[in-house]
Amino acid sequence: MSQTKSLFSEFNPVSSKEWKQQIQMELKGVDYTNTLVWQSIEGIAVKPFYHTEDNEYLDIPILKKDYQICQTIFVDDPAVANEIALDMLSKGVDAIQFISHKSFDIDVLLQGFKTLKNKPNFYFKLQFLSTKFLSDILDYSDAEPLIIQQDIIGHLAQTGNWFVDERDDFKTLNNLVKKHPNKSILEVDASIYQNAGATIVQQIAYALSHANEYLNVFGDTIKSEIQFEFAIAGNYFFEIAKLRAFRYLWRQLTAEYAKEIPVKIIAKPSSRNKTLYDYNVNMLRTSTEYMSAVLGGADVITTRAYDYLFKKSNSFSNRIARNQLLVLREENSFEDAQSFVKGSYYIETLSLELAKKSLNLFKELEKSGGFLANLKTGLIQRKIREVAQKEQDLFDAGKISLLGTNRYPNPDDKMKMDLELYPFLKTNKKQTIIQPIISKRLTEKIEKERLSKE
Repeated sequence: MSQTKSLFSEFNPVSSKEWKQQIQMELKGVDYTNTLVWQSIEGIAVKPFYHTEDNEYLDIPILKKDYQICQTIFVDDPAVANEIALDMLSKGVDAIQFISHKSFDIDVLLQGFKTLKNKPNFYFKLQFLSTKFLSDILDYSDAEPLIIQQDIIGHLAQTGNWFVDERDDFKTLNNLVKKHPNKSILEVDASIYQNAGATIVQQIAYALSHANEYLNVFGDTIKSEIQFEFAIAGNYFFEIAKLRAFRYLWRQLTAEYAKEIPVKIIAKPSSRNKTLYDYNVNMLRTSTEYMSAVLGGADVITTRAYDYLFKKSNSFSNRIARNQLLVLREENSFEDAQSFVKGSYYIETLSLELAKKSLNLFKELEKSGGFLANLKTGLIQRKIREVAQKEQDLFDAGKISLLGTNRYPNPDDKMKMDLELYPFLKTNKKQTIIQPIISKRLTEKIEKERLSKE
C-alpha cells in the first residue's frame, strides 16, 4: 500500500473539471454531451469518464464464499437423470438443477450421491405443485442439501394461470413453509422479465415487488433464504451493476420487516440475445454473461449450452458450457471475484443509479396495490411489451448488433437440416386468467426469413 501511495504521489491530482476541459479541447469545439454521453434504455446517461469527485458508494455486502457452478437436467427417467448428474459432478460442477413436469422416484434419482466426498447442492424446479411430493423431497435427508425452487407467482406470470387457483396455491406453499421453516423453498424467477425484454430497472423493481408479495404472506415464518433467479444479458457492466443494486435493495427491503432474510442469487445467461445462425458466437455471449454474474456477486451460476436453441441436450454442448465457467474460475482466477469491482467509479455509479431508479419504480408498484394487483390488471405486461418493442426496433434498425445475424451474417450458413428442436416462440391457445409474460428472442424474425429461403 505504501508503494502505491508513493507511486501516485508523483503525479498532481487532476480534477473532474480539468478532465472535461481537456476532452472539450480534443473535440475541437464539438459539443461534449451530444458526442460522448449516451443514454441507456434505462434512462441512465453514461459518461466517457468517471471521477472520484462524483462518486458515491453503495454499502453492498460481499460474498464470503465462492460461487457454485450449476448444470440443469430435465427429469424424464430418474435413472437416466441420475447417471447424467453423477457424470456432471465428476467433471467439476458443484450443483445440479433438476427440472420436471411430473413426480418421480427420489430414491432412484439421488442414488449414489451420499458417498460423494464433496456434497453438491440439488435444486428442484418443479413445473407442478404437490404438497406431498415436495414434502417427500424436503424430508428425504437432512444430510443432503436439497433445495426447492417454488414460485407460484412466477408460474402465474409466465403461463397466465395458477397451478390450481390463487387461494389453493398460497395455502399449499404456506403449509410447506410452516412445516419446513429452515428449508429453502421460495424462489422469485426474475429471469422471466429479462427474457421478455424488460429493462434492468424493471427487472430489479419487479423482482423486489414480486418477493414482497411472499414477504407479506410468509414474512414471520421465513427463516431460510429466498432464491432469486436472474437472466444475465450482454450489457457487461450494467449486468454487473444489476446484481449489486439488487442485493443492496434487498437488504433495505427486508430491514423494513425488522429482520434479515438471506438471499441467494442464481444467475444464468439470457435467452433474448441468443442466435440460431452463427450459433458458435453464443459461446462468446455466454462467456461475458458468466463474467458479469461472477463479478456482480451471484451465488450460483447455471450454464447455458451454445446450441440449446435447436439441439437436444447432449454431452458435448454441456461440456463446453461447463468448461467455460471452470476456465474462468480455475485458470482466470475468478474464484472469490465478487470484490474485484468494488471501488470502480463506473460500476459503483451504475449500481447507485440503477438502485435509485429501481427503488422509485418499486415504490410506485406498491402504492398502486403491489405486484399481483398490477399483474392482474396487465400493467406490468404492457410496460414490458413497450420497452421490448423499443429494443426490437433498435435491433431491426441495426442499432443493436448481434454478430452473424444482423451484422456480418454468413450467407452460406444453413440451419434447416440441423433443427432438432423448434427454436421460435410457441403460441399457446390455452385459456388464461391473465395475459402471460412471453419470452421472445430479438432475432426470431430474421431467422424465420432465412430459414424460409433455404
